[in-house]
Amino acid sequence: TYYQFSFEECDTQGCEFRNEEEWQNGVRLLLQLVPYRGVDRPCSPGSDPCAGHDAARSCLEWTMKLRPVTLVQAEEDDYDDEDWEYSNTLEDENEMPTFDIPHFRYIDDDEDEDEDDDGYVVNRWRWSGSCSACSSSEDEYPSESSSSALSRRYVVVSGTPQKILEHLLSDLRLDEHQGATEKTLLDDFLLTYLVFMSTSDLCQALHFSIHNRCRGKEEGKEALYRKRKVLHLVSQWSMLYKDFLQEEENIKLFMKTLYRYVLEDVYEFPALEKDLKEFQKLLRRRHLKENCVSLRGSPVESKEVMCHVYVSSDSYLSVRVKPAVVAQELLHIVSQRMDRSEDDMMLVAQTYSGEKRVLQPHDSIYSESLEAPGRLIACRRDLSEILPPLTECPELGQKPVRLLGINTWDVSVALTNFDWNLFNSIHEQELIFYTFSRQASSGHTVALEFLLQRCNEVQQWVMSEVLLCPSLSKRVQLLKKFIKIAAHCKAQRNLNSSFAIIMGLNTAAVSRLNQTWEKVPGKFKKLFSELELLTDPSMNHKAYRDAFKKTKPPKIPFMPLLLKDITFIHEGNKTFHDSLVNFEKLHMIADTVRLIRHCQTDQTGNELSPCDSPEVRSSVHYLHIIDNQQTLFELSHRLEPRV
Repeated sequence: TYYQFSFEECDTQGCEFRNEEEWQNGVRLLLQLVPYRGVDRPCSPGSDPCAGHDAARSCLEWTMKLRPVTLVQAEEDDYDDEDWEYSNTLEDENEMPTFDIPHFRYIDDDEDEDEDDDGYVVNRWRWSGSCSACSSSEDEYPSESSSSALSRRYVVVSGTPQKILEHLLSDLRLDEHQGATEKTLLDDFLLTYLVFMSTSDLCQALHFSIHNRCRGKEEGKEALYRKRKVLHLVSQWSMLYKDFLQEEENIKLFMKTLYRYVLEDVYEFPALEKDLKEFQKLLRRRHLKENCVSLRGSPVESKEVMCHVYVSSDSYLSVRVKPAVVAQELLHIVSQRMDRSEDDMMLVAQTYSGEKRVLQPHDSIYSESLEAPGRLIACRRDLSEILPPLTECPELGQKPVRLLGINTWDVSVALTNFDWNLFNSIHEQELIFYTFSRQASSGHTVALEFLLQRCNEVQQWVMSEVLLCPSLSKRVQLLKKFIKIAAHCKAQRNLNSSFAIIMGLNTAAVSRLNQTWEKVPGKFKKLFSELELLTDPSMNHKAYRDAFKKTKPPKIPFMPLLLKDITFIHEGNKTFHDSLVNFEKLHMIADTVRLIRHCQTDQTGNELSPCDSPEVRSSVHYLHIIDNQQTLFELSHRLEPRV
């Protein structure tokens, strides 16, 4: 295992003790700063060179004791970057100093000794494993007699999956004194293990750790402690993932096997009884969840889907429904939202090849027979669309603007509650799947994709509502409404919808309506400018990040920006270095993903009383969206022709 100092410890690398004349002064200073420990005196300069392991260990102990003193002294002198020079020069100038933590191995002088310009001989000590770590930001130098202090001083940087897991289990503590470093390491591993190993591989590794590893190679106490650590890790794993991997057969089989092993071991290790009871509770909760799922139906049937029903060739209604929805229910929603008679309408499923199939009232929309991708179209009985293309629709001038008659606070509450319902169902692991394996997510990113889709649809809905309003005075009222709704969403800590509304008003098709914007009152323009500052991308979205930090949870972040941060970390850093997992990269990703957990805390404090008005529900839950950019610009130029 390779260990290296952190950047904080290596910021100043000058050394006052480069020649033998200053060495004794350094030792005297060391004895004043640290407690005296009885060690063998090093060989005098005039005597024969030190030989053998005893002399090497003695020299190393002096070197390790002296290292923090030299760093502190050099830090006070504040050397410039170009004058930095590390006292323990390695064969490669860019290689960080490494040394063995569990035990030290002396390398013979004729093999790996390097000599600097002053004739000072520097030896290297290395640990030959495959998991490396760098020191943490702990300032206190750990005592040699305290292995726990040593372990807390280092964090994993890279290694093979097996070595990372071994390091995790060795550092794991079961008492209440478990440090933040150990908790973070465990959380990082559980959040990101799917990047470098499958769930099946993890189950096999844990199976080996609790069963084979303890046979005759460890004392009884060590074997007991390792078993308890594995049980603790599995418990944390289950709590973190909840029902995210509920249906994986590998996990079900592993849980049963692990329970059988613990039952067998409890006779040999009575201390496992408490851990066994906790594990039984865990299995009981999983069993209850599985039963609930079986009663409600399959997981696919219990999830909701975003259904797009086209009402014209260039616009559709976005409806969130259960997969079991039938054609009659969907037609009822469309008829209410579009002010059409349900008796004069029918639902048609069209494939990409152009084939059409009329759905009967009780036909399931997402049945196996309609599994092929396509679009749903609301038609008249003669199979013509209920609306012509919007650029040729004479009904737009007579169509009432529903949103003008609805209270802005009620609309913002409905938007926020809708978004909270989606955001609270997002697992942290969905962001990992979305970033690393978007093509093979196998349904693991459904909630995240829904929220991203909803953000895009709210933006398009704002554009559509403004551009479908032919009256100048009503358009001004609509702009004022949307500005107030965006401000209310921000006050309700729903930054996702607030951003979407502001971006919708900032699109070229809407922002070019100069005659409309000129008639907006000054106080609304000022409010819009303040909200617009949050969307400023300069300095890596500093304005948004500062405002987001000041906002207390629970809160809904702007999800596209959060995914952008994770993607930048992923694309800018290799996942593997020389066949070793770059765990430092995964730690940075896990740190970003944990933001979801922070935002979802204290959800009860963010409950808003929704308005029961069907008008509000119809306007916010069933968005009428124009998905054709050409249509949007044609409508914009029709409202205010280019001069």
